[in-house]
Amino acid sequence: MEWSERIGRRIKLRDLHILLAVVQCKSMAKAAEHLAISKPVISKTITDLEHVLGVRLLERDRHGAEPTIYGAALLKRGTTVFDELRESVKDIEFLTNPKAGVVRIACNPLLATGFVSAVIERLSQRYPRIVFHLVAAPSETLLPELSERNVDLMITRRFGPIADEQLAFEFLFDETYVVAAGAQSPWVRRRRIKLADLMSESWTLPPPGSAFGLLVMEAFRANGLDYPCTTVVTLSPEVRNRLLATGRFLAIIPASILRLSPGHPEIKIVPVELPTAHAPIGIFTLKNRSLNPIVRLFIEHARELAKQFAKRK
Repeated sequence: MEWSERIGRRIKLRDLHILLAVVQCKSMAKAAEHLAISKPVISKTITDLEHVLGVRLLERDRHGAEPTIYGAALLKRGTTVFDELRESVKDIEFLTNPKAGVVRIACNPLLATGFVSAVIERLSQRYPRIVFHLVAAPSETLLPELSERNVDLMITRRFGPIADEQLAFEFLFDETYVVAAGAQSPWVRRRRIKLADLMSESWTLPPPGSAFGLLVMEAFRANGLDYPCTTVVTLSPEVRNRLLATGRFLAIIPASILRLSPGHPEIKIVPVELPTAHAPIGIFTLKNRSLNPIVRLFIEHARELAKQFAKRK
């Protein structure tokens, strides 16, 4: 039998859906309960699929069901099929109502409170019926969200060359970093300060092992300094901003947060030059994935804001 006939006549989307449910639930019984169908139907579907393809798709034991290398290969492409169908439905929804839709974004917490929030604010003003799903987490944990198609795009810093050939990167702007303090801090009224002058102050900084922490560590090491004894170690922008507002703490933050977030008048820049000059910020997408019109609209607004932001530097 030709492959076109085998696929068109013997392999149905419902079969792939059932296989995906079994792998996700790690059990035929749980998959049957989840899909509201009987376990014999699940078992027969998997058996028929294996017969058509001529390979074993699942390994079954008392611990549950796991995909074989053949099952994993089929699901990898099958996930793409379901994702493209979902995007097709979104295309149709956009054609019937071009002012409504959903865009799913992943970014780190720093960009979430600055650049990404600014893009959302502008886009939502023009298209109030668009729904934004925002996943804000450390950059090093975001890639699976994009690879598994849980989000449409990822906005974050690029760390060197892109090793994953499935990823596309579009540069938006160079992020610069500044030392920040509360408006009441005496340091913001000084004209020239060296980073070494601030080593004994109370700092709130990211964990040294995090992506942002490594960037901060580079800034101190470039001045011949060790990572300071940090009073509060956190990746939370909310905690950091609350502490900075007291005037007792210092932090290193992206300059875009202060430029694009007018809601922080209590936070000021301390006049210290940091040797970590910039970090390329951009949009990561999957090369083999079609983007629906709402996602493309979000990207267009991100490009426009990035251009305006670059001009104001």
